[in-house]
Amino acid sequence: MSEFVRVNVENRIAAVVIDRPELHNAFNEMVIAELSAAMREMGGRADVRVVVLRSEGKSFCAGADIHWMKRMVDYSVEENIADATAMAEMLRAIRECPKPVIARVHGACIGGGVGLAAACDVAVAVKDAVFCLSEVKLGILPAVISPYVLEKIGPGHMRRYAVTAERFDGAEARRIGLVSECVADAAALDACIAKIAKIAMGNGPEAIAACKSVLRDVAAAPAWDAKQRLTVERIAERRVSAEGQDGLKAFLEKRKPGWVSFDSHH
Repeated sequence: MSEFVRVNVENRIAAVVIDRPELHNAFNEMVIAELSAAMREMGGRADVRVVVLRSEGKSFCAGADIHWMKRMVDYSVEENIADATAMAEMLRAIRECPKPVIARVHGACIGGGVGLAAACDVAVAVKDAVFCLSEVKLGILPAVISPYVLEKIGPGHMRRYAVTAERFDGAEARRIGLVSECVADAAALDACIAKIAKIAMGNGPEAIAACKSVLRDVAAAPAWDAKQRLTVERIAERRVSAEGQDGLKAFLEKRKPGWVSFDSHH
């Protein structure tokens, strides 16, 4: 039984909830392990079409918890590598989940919390959320989260906020691309997420998984020849797949594809 992360599946939407409100949903080894496990489990469940990552209480995630940091101070290099690897694997479990993952960001989103939001496909924040890449204030650095944050905000914004550790709000997070939408309050946050989830559920589930995979692989492919070969092969595979055939024929025949009609009957 998970202590800090709970999962609730309703209408094919899985809420993965960090539940440590008294500590502003800060990370420790347990949270990291439980979040990794929950994301992998939801990724493999056929009855889940969209995953929403959210938190209880006043904050989304305030970064590393103080007790964990106290232990970390005495870690050897090897122990630090093991510890940081667990964090890195958690972020990958979020980013490589074959379902669309939406972050619901409110309150404090600090340090590793910024990494969490960045690892999701879509993040929606309230305008008074507080973001900060705070690591350099502590003499450390936002290393493990950097590939995810860089991917969202680009090197220019990253260099500013990673070296200054300035705080910024939801509107600025949207301007720099860390979050996709910035809304007024909690009600608008839930409405926006519900709308995005509903639209995403109209899409082919295998196509979404393949889409997420190709975007990762294209970014990693070294040369244009490799990118071309990869993308040409992937679209050909999708077009001849059962889901691709159903989707294309449904469009041409002006009917709903199987994955949509299945949802409407269940």
